[in-house]
Amino acid sequence: MSSSTTPNKSRSGPSSWIGRFFLKAAVFCAGLGLCGVLLGTLALALAWPNLPDLHAMTDYRPRIPLRIYTADKVLIGEFGEERRNVLRFNEIPDVMKSAILSAEDDRFYQHGGIDWSGVARALLANITHMSKAQGASTITMQVARNFYLSSEKTYTRKFYELLLTFKIESTLTKDQILDLYMNQIYLGHRAYGFAAACRTYFGKPLSEITPAEAAMLAGIPKAPSRFNPIANFKRAKIRQAYVLGRMKALGYLTDDEYKQAMAQPIQLKSSAGTQNGSYAVHGDYVAELARQLMYNIYHDDIYSRGFNIYTTVNSKDQEEAYKAVRDGILDYTRRSPYPGPEETIDLPSGVEKDPTKLDAIIDDLQDKYADSGNLQMGLVLSASPTKITVARSSQEIIDVTDKRALRVVARALTKSAKGKVRIQRGSVVYLHKNGDYWEVINMPSVQAAFVAVRPEDGAILSMVGGFDFDQGKFNRVTQAWRQPGSSFKPFLYASALERGLTPATQISNEPFSLTAAQTGSKPWTPKNYGNEYNPMLTMRQGLYKSMNMVSIRIMQAVGPKYVQNYITRFGFDRARQPAVLPLALGAGSVTPLQMAGAYSVFANGGYRVPPYLIDHVTDSSGKTIMQAKPTVAGDSAARVIDPRTVYVMDDMLRGVATYGTGARVHRELHRNDIGGKTGTTNDSHDAWFAGFTPHIVGIAWMGYDQPRSLGSRETGGGAALPIWLDFMRFALKGQPETPPGPIPSGLSKIDGDYYFSEFPPGQAIARVGLPTLPGMDDTNPAPAGGSPAAPGAPGTNPSDGINNLLNQLQGQNDQSDQSVAQTHKVQF
Repeated sequence: MSSSTTPNKSRSGPSSWIGRFFLKAAVFCAGLGLCGVLLGTLALALAWPNLPDLHAMTDYRPRIPLRIYTADKVLIGEFGEERRNVLRFNEIPDVMKSAILSAEDDRFYQHGGIDWSGVARALLANITHMSKAQGASTITMQVARNFYLSSEKTYTRKFYELLLTFKIESTLTKDQILDLYMNQIYLGHRAYGFAAACRTYFGKPLSEITPAEAAMLAGIPKAPSRFNPIANFKRAKIRQAYVLGRMKALGYLTDDEYKQAMAQPIQLKSSAGTQNGSYAVHGDYVAELARQLMYNIYHDDIYSRGFNIYTTVNSKDQEEAYKAVRDGILDYTRRSPYPGPEETIDLPSGVEKDPTKLDAIIDDLQDKYADSGNLQMGLVLSASPTKITVARSSQEIIDVTDKRALRVVARALTKSAKGKVRIQRGSVVYLHKNGDYWEVINMPSVQAAFVAVRPEDGAILSMVGGFDFDQGKFNRVTQAWRQPGSSFKPFLYASALERGLTPATQISNEPFSLTAAQTGSKPWTPKNYGNEYNPMLTMRQGLYKSMNMVSIRIMQAVGPKYVQNYITRFGFDRARQPAVLPLALGAGSVTPLQMAGAYSVFANGGYRVPPYLIDHVTDSSGKTIMQAKPTVAGDSAARVIDPRTVYVMDDMLRGVATYGTGARVHRELHRNDIGGKTGTTNDSHDAWFAGFTPHIVGIAWMGYDQPRSLGSRETGGGAALPIWLDFMRFALKGQPETPPGPIPSGLSKIDGDYYFSEFPPGQAIARVGLPTLPGMDDTNPAPAGGSPAAPGAPGTNPSDGINNLLNQLQGQNDQSDQSVAQTHKVQF
């Protein structure tokens, strides 16, 4: 009995109980596992059909922004939420691919979408650190997330991510998946894909990337806002070093290549030219106008379809025009009374000894007073008549000591300087590097504009609509309706030539006035500039000296109505050119772009060629979808004035630029093929210079947006001509002179001047506004002769929609204008 019960006790002991426990636990776990498999299979069966179609991947069409280029293919503008440069897989350098794989997924070509060894490694690391120290997302999982899923951290989203990962791996090849990743991933600063990021951060195509640069880009996806080199260069460098180490460990780099990459200095230079996103070429006004013209056709579609607009602008010409306008405005600002600092704050004593506090103060001020190109905001630490110490930051302290610089702000450094004008400790000022020395100069309030066109077809070569585009998009080249002053006189003189006057016609330059009864309102007593008068000048002399009395008497002789109609041939609006005597002095309203088109008629032999900006447009695949077909000089349908008139006016305007009010042109450029005309309006509200050769027309303007005097001594020759000269020195460098062409048929040179065949000496108008000699009747001009073939404005050639853009350029002028001058104000 006892022998039989002993074994039973033994089976019911502790070891038997433990065995039964583990057996039951194993069965329970197996049951749970089976249930899990069944539930997982059921979930998969239910979820798989609801997974999104992969059409967005297999037919990848990313949102590509609108890009604006110069004629020589320099990027000057991008419009859209995303910057992208989509490349095919074989166009992406191997060094970029290896950097990506090293940084993100070194077993990408071995696993099936999920790297289980990576998951185990990450799990172990996270348990060890008791936090999420490491992730296990593969490139395929990131592609799934970027294309179809949100970034929310839920189990449901993670489950769908896994399912999508399997589906992608079963549908696409590894190369296709990596291709999508490299073009789609976000890399900070609106850059999507590594090609766009390379241009954004390094200013070059991806094909030129180095291992050091590739490693820096490959380190960004981990945290685009923190690891991009613009936002945090130190972190980006740390991450770059990690990626380079991985590339070396995985055999993508040799020891020497690794050392060379680690030693390579990283130069941040975006395709825009600077770290803050501006472009290497200052084409903001050009890009914005091109965008507006395209928007009028495609509306919001232009921002995502990958259109590329190629303008007519030359990048080098554009940059020189930008510099010329800025320098011209700064020169005017220097010779104007210094108005005082932007503001003066209460700067604590000794704050410069605390770099952190000083930098915080300056950072706050920079939010309010932004830099403008080469004008940089600074905070004055001390000021005296011999030295101004200015802080750009705690690390950048600048001493202004040059006598030329101090002379500009001398009135603000005296002990008697008034509060608002005085420069003192705590004053917020702008600094400018003027050649080899620093100067303090105020942010300009005056504005200027410049436009250059090719007179053969109207192509715009450069266009600058103001001092700083970031301070306002108002484009003064196309939108500012201003009075042209004496720069308008050549069109009056041209009309006179076709009414029987000649360059040798004698015209009174005596004072002129009209009573209130004659004007119907107020008395009018115009003046010559400098109050210079003569009994008589020839028409040629009157143009050279820009004498108002001569121009008024020409207008009387020809007739205001005739002149009003005649000037429409040059592209001017009849409604904005009143048929009254002050029109002779430029009392109408024009834009600089209109003036460029009008002077092109003189430059190209008498043809009206409307200015145009867009040469052609391509879609995202590079296919040309629009092509300009501009009017070209030589097309008989575009002729608007008699070739003889053009020849004589060209001769006279060359004389203005050699002997007259524009003689500085010849003195400085030493060319005989330049014609031009200065223009200054009443009270010097507007200053102009319009000049041309047979191959380029340039128009410079300066004034205030809300018209007021530039100063009693400011003229077109002093304020606008320097801008024109600065540009033309560059544009005409190395260009051969173009001598005058042959004298047209029907024009003769007699006694040193020109006569139309129908108006020979004795029959042409000999005198205007002078006492009539015995036997002469020259109070009325003879009937117009030699009429042009097409008295009206020529039509434009049709072309797939883009030629509408040529006219829309002029249409920009119809926008509300913040700077329209008074319509009938007298000019000189």
